[in-house]
Amino acid sequence: MPDTVQPAQQPIQQPVHSNGVKAPAQAPANPAHVDSDSDEKSVIDVLLEENLLTKEQYEDIKVKSATLGQSPTVILKSMNVVSEEKVSEAAAKILGVPYISLSTISFSPQAVSFLAKAVVERFLLIPFLYDEQTQTLSVAMANPIDLDALAFVRQKTGLNIRSFAASPTDVLKAIDQQYKEELVGEVGAAIKETEEYSQKRTVDSKQIAQIITDAPIAKIVSTILEYAVNSRSSDVHIEPFEDRIRVRYRIDGILYDKLSLPRNVQESVVSRIKILAELKIDEHRMPQDGRFNFKLDKNEVDIRVSVLPTVKGEKIVMRLLPKNGGLPTMAELGLGGTSLKSLEMAILRPHGVILVCGPTGSGKTTTLYSILSRLNTARVNIASLEDPVEYEISGINQVQVNAAVGLTFASGLRSFLRQDPNIILVGEIRDKETTELAIQAALTGHLVFSTLHTSSAAGALPRLVDLGAENFLLASTVNAIVGQRIVRKICAHCKESFIPPEQLIEEMRHVLGPLFPTNKDIRLYRGKGCTDCGDLGYIGRIGIYEVLPISQKIAQLILEKLDEIAIAKEAMSEGMITIRQDGYLKALQGLTTVEEVLRVAQE
Repeated sequence: MPDTVQPAQQPIQQPVHSNGVKAPAQAPANPAHVDSDSDEKSVIDVLLEENLLTKEQYEDIKVKSATLGQSPTVILKSMNVVSEEKVSEAAAKILGVPYISLSTISFSPQAVSFLAKAVVERFLLIPFLYDEQTQTLSVAMANPIDLDALAFVRQKTGLNIRSFAASPTDVLKAIDQQYKEELVGEVGAAIKETEEYSQKRTVDSKQIAQIITDAPIAKIVSTILEYAVNSRSSDVHIEPFEDRIRVRYRIDGILYDKLSLPRNVQESVVSRIKILAELKIDEHRMPQDGRFNFKLDKNEVDIRVSVLPTVKGEKIVMRLLPKNGGLPTMAELGLGGTSLKSLEMAILRPHGVILVCGPTGSGKTTTLYSILSRLNTARVNIASLEDPVEYEISGINQVQVNAAVGLTFASGLRSFLRQDPNIILVGEIRDKETTELAIQAALTGHLVFSTLHTSSAAGALPRLVDLGAENFLLASTVNAIVGQRIVRKICAHCKESFIPPEQLIEEMRHVLGPLFPTNKDIRLYRGKGCTDCGDLGYIGRIGIYEVLPISQKIAQLILEKLDEIAIAKEAMSEGMITIRQDGYLKALQGLTTVEEVLRVAQE
């Protein structure tokens, strides 16, 4: 079928869409322009009802519309007081057409392959979902009641068409991404090959091993992994649903819905990944864990595979650990100023306990690896006990926990003490026995590093007491406690500055106190979105930290069994910068945004 687009010759009068919406005979050029001087509700009426316009703005638009002889929506857009997305959403509500935000959905390669780029650009629409059972193609349109477009797409595909409203900018951005992105295009081609393959052959159960290693399925898995490496993903989620498989990527800590696969390839894709990870392909009832290496050009990653049976089928999560990126220094992680100085003084002491605290996924292990690489010389013996070993560091004796054979944090730590270590890393303190052994190791002249799941540095001390540690031992053995979170960095290619509202400035002044800059011209930064960052406005991540050194006064508070609030207050009076303060300082430096800081450090 050629890509040249000719509109339908005879527009259909008063069609009823497959979603049950009756369209008017003459569709407007843009649904955002749906306005009426009659008694019918207009876009600005809907926006007023939803408190997106003030009464004053509403009246101002009505006056300007009457004076200039222009549509209220045109006046609304020129004033730029409501986002284009909200305007389109209001127009869709009037038309009775469902609205969809294209930035939050995954695109089906099958759906995209039904229409050529020339078609979607001509009519400003994009297919995003295909239901094989009902032969229905879901299409997002800047003008969802464009009868010529609907008739042409129905005729070209031979499918039922379900139209959704979307903002014009969203549609254009989606067309640009989906028709140039290799992920959707290549997976779509592989799915077509899979369909052709299944039509040609009747498959015997004995031949399943051959099928899952055949080119189409291997290509789908390979393309999913290639996109993960190229997009800097840390995890890939392959999740089964009733009618499709959803593929999501965790990029800079946030999950993004990127791809939908047809349900009929699920078993083959899961089996292909199981073979790569050397797992049992005939076991579908038990969770399984495995690993394999994946190389793309010069990038090599270690991929940890977790398979979990769900009611809809087996879900797979793959964690990507780069092997050739090198460990960042403490300064590159985001530690600086008094926080870095306090931590450096603590790690140079020959014995004691240093803890890194924060929720899951806050970068605790990376911080510990960075510290160990700093201390790693031929003059010291370093041993680590981890679950699992995430990065292999030359010169460090790394041991992986294996509960099945009795190798736990506690038993491994007991064995470490007979290995003449100078420095010990225990992946996590999670029980009474490990807590006591770590403190005993510090008392007998070892430098012990570990992690703890608490929300703040000061909160680690009461937590250790809960785990059975004695207050007088904590006061004498703990050197420092680090609390941390990870925030996304603003993309350097599309960063722009702006003057924040006075309310936000006052909030930052209150939190920062004497750390707040004295100059009057306070500016913050944000990313507009560009091709380098995939229109996200962020690229890469950086840590925000608080470092609590155990001074004599804080040691006394520990002995007096005071709570974390009293300990934190004393630490701040001694110069500790809190996580939130560090985040605000990094926002003022243009490294991240206030929204990111509040997302991870909101109390």
